[in-house]
Amino acid sequence: MAKEKTLEDLFHDTLKDIYYAERKILKALPKMKRAAQSDELKAAFDKHHQETQGQIERLQQVFEIMGKRAQGKTCDAIEGIISEGEEIMDEFKGTAALDAGLISSAQAVEHYEITRYGTLKRWATELGMTDAADLLDQTLQEESKTDGDLTKLADSSANARAKSKKAA
Repeated sequence: MAKEKTLEDLFHDTLKDIYYAERKILKALPKMKRAAQSDELKAAFDKHHQETQGQIERLQQVFEIMGKRAQGKTCDAIEGIISEGEEIMDEFKGTAALDAGLISSAQAVEHYEITRYGTLKRWATELGMTDAADLLDQTLQEESKTDGDLTKLADSSANARAKSKKAA
């Protein structure tokens, strides 16, 4: 008979999923930065790249707290979100709408991460892993702030520019 799966098993499985996702995002961000037209968006992708490195380190600490090796597990969700972002880069290259499309792709990534980190933080708390919950909460706060910053960027310039016929 199969071993009964527990919340701790689910936590570990989801941790591997987001670890894979973060490492995939780390590789995608420089490409998004190169594609971005506005300096503000390039800077936002740079900042997120640096933050993602710190988030990966925090995840490694959570694995350590669990006494497990840090390892990823293919995350189909992030593969799909990044693939959609690549389609936008190809289909809207050189157009006024590119930055708005890149922001929407980046926000799809953020929303996925916010969902995962929110869940992991709640489970860590439920499992009595307060140190892990604190680490996950730090990342959750960063992801939420990045999402807000991207919204501001979209509202302040990218969406309006996307309506015009001229690229930045």
